[in-house]
Amino acid sequence: MRLLSCVFFFLLTGFDTIAQQNYAVGNIPPELMVRASAVIRNDELSIEVKDLNDVVIRVKAAVTVLNKNGDREAHIYVWYNKTRQIKFIKAAVYDEFGLLKGKIAEKEFKDESAASNYSLFEDSRVKKFSPAVTTYPYTLEYEYEVRSKQSLILPEWTPNTTTGVSLENAKLTLICKPDFAIRFKEENYAGKVNVTDTEELKTYTWEVHHLKALRDEPYSPSADTYLPVVRIAPVKFAYQAVNGSFTNWLEYGMWMNEKLLLNRDLVPAETAAYIKELVKDIDDPRLKAKKIYEFVQNKTRYVSVQIGIGGYQPITAAEVDRLGYGDCKGLVNYTKGLLKVVGINSYYTIVEAGSDKKSAITDFASMNQFNHAILCIPFPKDTTWVDCTSKTLPFGYLGDFTDDRIALACTETGGKLIRTPAYPSDASSQIRKANFKLDEKGDLNGEMTTTFDGLQYDNRAELINEPYTEQVKKLQQIYTLNNLEIKSFKLEEDKGRIPVTTERMKFYAREYASLSGDRYFITLNALNRGRSLKEVHNRVNKLDISRGYTDIDEITYTLPDNYKMDGLPENFKMEQPFGQYSIDIQEKGNTLVYTRKLHLKEGVYPPEKYEDLVNFYQRVAEMDESRISMVKRIVNQK
Repeated sequence: MRLLSCVFFFLLTGFDTIAQQNYAVGNIPPELMVRASAVIRNDELSIEVKDLNDVVIRVKAAVTVLNKNGDREAHIYVWYNKTRQIKFIKAAVYDEFGLLKGKIAEKEFKDESAASNYSLFEDSRVKKFSPAVTTYPYTLEYEYEVRSKQSLILPEWTPNTTTGVSLENAKLTLICKPDFAIRFKEENYAGKVNVTDTEELKTYTWEVHHLKALRDEPYSPSADTYLPVVRIAPVKFAYQAVNGSFTNWLEYGMWMNEKLLLNRDLVPAETAAYIKELVKDIDDPRLKAKKIYEFVQNKTRYVSVQIGIGGYQPITAAEVDRLGYGDCKGLVNYTKGLLKVVGINSYYTIVEAGSDKKSAITDFASMNQFNHAILCIPFPKDTTWVDCTSKTLPFGYLGDFTDDRIALACTETGGKLIRTPAYPSDASSQIRKANFKLDEKGDLNGEMTTTFDGLQYDNRAELINEPYTEQVKKLQQIYTLNNLEIKSFKLEEDKGRIPVTTERMKFYAREYASLSGDRYFITLNALNRGRSLKEVHNRVNKLDISRGYTDIDEITYTLPDNYKMDGLPENFKMEQPFGQYSIDIQEKGNTLVYTRKLHLKEGVYPPEKYEDLVNFYQRVAEMDESRISMVKRIVNQK
């Protein structure tokens, strides 16, 4: 379902009360069954702040799974660590008619390390349970309580996080002392918070009822732009021995600098001397920084460190220098310290990384909007960004993991919101030039050169540094030519200011052309064919093309001498606000030059434009199947 940090939590009621509820599927309102694979029957999250170092989180929930696609909603994950202790967990399963089929005690939950396979230091563990039910529908209810020794990060309330799931009832309650000040932000929430006060307690309540399941609509914006979310942040807080307060991003950055970053970027004197010697003959500050970044790439490796406040505070630069490893925070802090040695200023920057572009909320500062650290280097004429966890990325290139989103730079004067680099569609290109020679049997000998830049720079990242035999295997999956035999292959990387990957390849493909009597048929687009897009009628969400690209394929065919053309497809061009596509075919003697261009533009478009996009993709897919036919020449007999 959802990890505890974003899962719903319960109020005080125990299972004796829950068990009296009727979970019969027949009781679900009919409108909530439409498009639903699961229905959240009840979802209650209670956060009780007893003190800055004592927060109780209670969850009570029930979900009815209607079919196999809804099984993901019946997975329970409760994570814990030294600052977060589980007080109890229990669950129960009901059948279609709401009859109890079995109770699940805490001992039946699997208890595993939550450490990732790249983490050496992580004190998080997880208790998880997935019902082994194959008869649908069924209902899972569960309840647990967690006690947290920190108030810095309070759970976000996301009663429904995905498509294909409807919701009957959900409630968020925050209970605290009257002097515990909070800030909160409601997004896509139609209701209004209810606040009640007594002399001893203050209670905030949010509720949502009867949300219908949404369809999965391709090219939709991020779900948190249209599904309800309530975010809560304390004004004053504690995390173990670290106390603090902030109400905006400027103050957040100041707190980070003073409490988590101060003096942690000091590098040992011996290393400082080595770095000065390393760049002493380089005048250009940018080239100095590039040299130091490459030193870090060669010296260190990424290892996650997620123990206590270490989940937010970097280990010291001296430790990274001694050990040769660190997590994103530690490696950024280390690189920052090395740059400082030679007088180059840089900013420790935190960002929400991932393929979705999730930006910091400009008017709401909170701790749990970030999952990654990168480094911002503000040179006088430009600003350069680096991801210090990568051993292969070029200096100044971020890629689609952290591109084009608002991040928080911790500057000398506090936090500063700043957008990471975007890679526009006309600068994210894949350009291919190929020469194909066909013989009278239909066999093809080919050679081609393809360059990748912008966001397409790392299209071949999975092949870099792989053994040649593995590269060949993966190429045969990338290029789906029948009977493909690769004769030679080479990848070259130019890690300059505009990084480019170049692929050079020679190959042979038996029976590429198909023969039928005196006729000879060729599919012109051998390498880069489009696919159709799912139709969605009466679309609701805006059309969000978050990343665009440009593909240009130019293939020169040398045709067999004993065949002649039997007509050519007409050249073709179409244009929409979100992209252009064209095919140009030129015959020159016994050669044919086929040029295909596809340009998809990033941007947000009205929902009704999705139908045009479907038609656009469909036409691309059809034109990419264009074939030519040739007929055997008649040889005069004497």
